[in-house]
Amino acid sequence: MTEARINMYEGMFLFPQTATADMAAAVAHIESILSRADAELVSICKWDERRLAYDIKGNKRGLYFLTYFRADRSRISSIERDCNLSEELLRAMVVRADQVPAEEIEAADGREALADEIKLRAERGEEEDRPKVTATSREALKAEEAEKRSAEAAEAAEAEGEGDEAGTEEAPKEAETATTEETPAE
Repeated sequence: MTEARINMYEGMFLFPQTATADMAAAVAHIESILSRADAELVSICKWDERRLAYDIKGNKRGLYFLTYFRADRSRISSIERDCNLSEELLRAMVVRADQVPAEEIEAADGREALADEIKLRAERGEEEDRPKVTATSREALKAEEAEKRSAEAAEAAEAEGEGDEAGTEEAPKEAETATTEETPAE
């Protein structure tokens, strides 16, 4: 029976920028790919979010995750195959990391920072769902209130002048003829 050779590997996973909205799902996707290959995830962190050198599947920006994991070398091809078949991933690269010092691998473990960022983004998402009151929306609300008041005043005036229906009907007709006369002159 062949002896399993467990090596340390470095994996770089590239997701589209839309993955920033749900980074927990992206991390879970990476973990599921590695767990299918019986790999032991040592560290994972969000490496960077940046503009891509060229469009990949219509994406101009991407989100990179850096991972270090231990796996049997015979299982690396299945990890790469799963990455290539994944519709969520844009690209993935796996290389041996036996030369990387253990201190650097431990320093690259950003699970806590990643969890904090996911939590912050979730809180921001909830805040963005709430309606924001801006200066323009305040002005629009004031304009709506003024329109309501003028409509109420017009209704009150109309209710008082119901006995004189001829006077209220002639005023709008005069306004209509004035606007129709101005339109052809333009």
